[in-house]
Amino acid sequence: MKIRTILALAMLLMPSLIFALQKQERLYVYGIATSFNDSTVYITDIQQLDSAWVDAKTDFLYSRNNYSYQLREHLKANGCATPTCVTVFAKKRKQIEKKYMATKKRYTTKGRYNVKSITKHDFTYSCIVPDDSERIDLQKKKSKKK
Repeated sequence: MKIRTILALAMLLMPSLIFALQKQERLYVYGIATSFNDSTVYITDIQQLDSAWVDAKTDFLYSRNNYSYQLREHLKANGCATPTCVTVFAKKRKQIEKKYMATKKRYTTKGRYNVKSITKHDFTYSCIVPDDSERIDLQKKKSKKK
């Protein structure tokens, strides 16, 4: 009896987990990379992604870790052996600028870190598109409701 109840609950939850709605939006992003082996911090310029995929429920950037991997691979190709990268995003330009200034202030004050800027000409993020199995087109979803 308990097993049937657990299986029934699992079956009810499964569609919501498998089919997370994804939508495309304009986002602003920048990246930070540090290495635990030295005191150098790399910060990219703020970049605009016109067609980034976002989870409709949580408003979280789809596959944010892969954006960080893009930055990591760029830095590895340019001589940084073990970078740890983070990608920060926001929907509005003002929000990302506020986060960007707070990050720069954190690393430039007190002179503990050697901060290096990575310009848009040196590195640009490319949008990551979900697989068909991970994405539901919102237009099709809306047309089914009508």
